Amino acid sequence: MTRNLILGSALSSLVVLAALVSFIWTPFDHTAMDIPAKLQQPNGNHWLGTDHFGRDIFSMIMVGARTSIAVALVAVGIGMGLGVPLGLAAAANKGSWLDEIIMRANDLVFAFPSLVIAILITAIFGAGAINAIAAIGIFNIPVFARITRGAALSLWEREFILAARVAGKGAARISAEHILPNIANLLIVQGTIQFSLGILAEAGLSYVGLGAQPPTPSWGRMLADAQTMVSFAPHLALIPGSAIVITVLGLNLMGDGLRDWLDPKLRLAR
Repeated sequence: MTRNLILGSALSSLVVLAALVSFIWTPFDHTAMDIPAKLQQPNGNHWLGTDHFGRDIFSMIMVGARTSIAVALVAVGIGMGLGVPLGLAAAANKGSWLDEIIMRANDLVFAFPSLVIAILITAIFGAGAINAIAAIGIFNIPVFARITRGAALSLWEREFILAARVAGKGAARISAEHILPNIANLLIVQGTIQFSLGILAEAGLSYVGLGAQPPTPSWGRMLADAQTMVSFAPHLALIPGSAIVITVLGLNLMGDGLRDWLDPKLRLAR
């Protein structure tokens, strides 16, 4: 294992552990307000201090990790679950009307950033975590479709694929049995990258009020709530901001380490 993979896995595991533990335990109820204890600095009772409503920040960070991971995980699952089959179909039918439709649809989605898609969805269905998942997931579909198509096209002219075609296997079967296993490493690495981008997207959507709604904690909304109090309570912004940085850094390091570890050429170079 590479150093990046070990460090990234450790940071990511720390965040996932905090999210899992939050299901059964947090130091305080993350929704409980204690106005007399508001804006406390980190101390023995409230390890990361309290916010302007007296809520325990450490508890909110733990539950916020759960929110961010859930949104990003489902969104990446949507993107991969729909984008990979579309990319395989486009590669198997290169130059056909199906390939053209899929790729032009991808171009159309790429024309609208996830924030714009979220605003459109919110205008129709209202703000919330489900709509944030939909917006991020829709944006992930063309990402996985393009990567899958590009990687699959490089394999379709290989000898073992030609042998499978001579043996009478159809395009769908070849894609499932031969193409997909050979590009799985690339998709796994891209999945970790999109997962980190999903964390950022969820925080950004929550920051502008389009993500998870109160009382569900969200790192992005914690940053938004803290922006008017940075001068006298900087910990309100530094703590959720650090949580986002640690999570994204860990996932990016893990993705970089997975790329090096799973790529046989890079393994041999070491």
